[in-house]
Parts: sequence; structure tokens; C-alpha cells
Amino acid sequence: MSKTAIVVLSDPKSGSEEALGRLFNAMFVAYELKEKGQEVALIFQGAGTRWVGEIVKADHPAHNLYEAIKDTIAGVCGGCADVFGATAAAKATGLSLVREKEIPGTTGVINLSRYLDEGYRLLTF
Repeated sequence: MSKTAIVVLSDPKSGSEEALGRLFNAMFVAYELKEKGQEVALIFQGAGTRWVGEIVKADHPAHNLYEAIKDTIAGVCGGCADVFGATAAAKATGLSLVREKEIPGTTGVINLSRYLDEGYRLLTF
């Protein structure tokens, strides 16, 4: 069975349609792979950690899709959320803030290399 890790890096604060398009495309792939019964891990990393506070809002255009795929979310990068001011919003969602890899100057980040070591394909949006 295929395993895919999907990393959302786009920044909602950019205010661009491209950033929203990247989010949607990441979530579309997660939805499609979930439908196929494949293993999928959706990860919010970097400035992408800011999305989690937005997509939980019922009036956000991606909210319904979020509800359909939230069980595929592997976590929100804790160190990234700290840097990009998204920690409080991420905690409020109940999603996991992941700090599994110590990186100097951070409070710990998601270990993306672990996914590669475990045979996942890695997609970035």
C-alpha cells in the first residue's frame, strides 16, 4: 500500500489565491488518497501552520473539506507554529503540536525525514 505525507507550507497571511489554492490541492490529495484507502499524513509546517486556525471556522471555504479529512492530519509543527504565531490557534483546534525533532533555535519540529525513512512519498504545497 502506498504511503504519502502531504506538507502544507503556504501562508494564509499572503492573502493570495495561490496560497488558498495550495491548501485546497493538498487537502484534495489527502481526500482522494483517503478514499482509496491509502495511508496519508497531512502535515502543517512553516507558515502553513497558520492555516489550522482558519480552516476550523465554519465559514471558511475549506472547512467542509477539513471536516472530511481531519483524521488524516498527522500534526502541526510546534516549532514552526511558535515562529509564525500560530501556537495558540493550533492548540485551540485540538490538533497535535508535534515537536519530535530538536533543531537548534526551535522548540522542536516535525521530523519530515522520518516519513522518508518509513517509505512515504512526500508532497509539498
